[in-house]
Amino acid sequence: MSAEKNVIDKKYVITLGREFGSGGRKIGRKLADLLGIEFYDKGLIAIAAKESGLSENLFDGIDEKPTNSLLYSLVMGLQSERQNMYRSGDVLNSDTVFRIQSQVIENLADEKSCVIVGRCSDYVLRNHPNVINVFIHGEAEFKLGRVMKIYKLKEKEALDIMKKTDKKRSNYYNFYTNHKWGDVSNYHIAIDSAVLGIDGSAKILSDFVVSKFER
Repeated sequence: MSAEKNVIDKKYVITLGREFGSGGRKIGRKLADLLGIEFYDKGLIAIAAKESGLSENLFDGIDEKPTNSLLYSLVMGLQSERQNMYRSGDVLNSDTVFRIQSQVIENLADEKSCVIVGRCSDYVLRNHPNVINVFIHGEAEFKLGRVMKIYKLKEKEALDIMKKTDKKRSNYYNFYTNHKWGDVSNYHIAIDSAVLGIDGSAKILSDFVVSKFER
């Protein structure tokens, strides 16, 4: 939870997509601190588990992975309905997790101002007022250097995990939204974090958000 008071006198949500290694999660957290609002990333899993009455451990290995099950059409039809997205008898696969998380995201957007990382949150909140969709990308060497340093990996290992993680995120997003992950037309603003770094990117986004909602 952010310690400072929300600097904008209305409820709003910032959704944040990011390439692996771009520092998107760190930028999102700094942005939330600058604006005095709350920040959610993998913590949504814990909230989703609590909301659904299931153990958080059951979500391990399923989050942000697409499925080819026939439940897809059902998911797309249900996610916009204002109801409990989990029903007894549902199979706990990625479709069910997506529905539960979508309901959690909608509930959070109704209750408070916040930054939400990933989870197709821009799509889930596509009809919600006062949403800004952000995408963080980065120059390849910048991302590679961060991944090697943070995870203590050699170059080949870092490149491999970068490719696999972005592929997983892309497949998940494209599957559930029918949009293209990283396509700038899906976002209000996209930032190359290699240009201004983590702090500079967060400050630019903070200024953008304040300008948007205080005009």
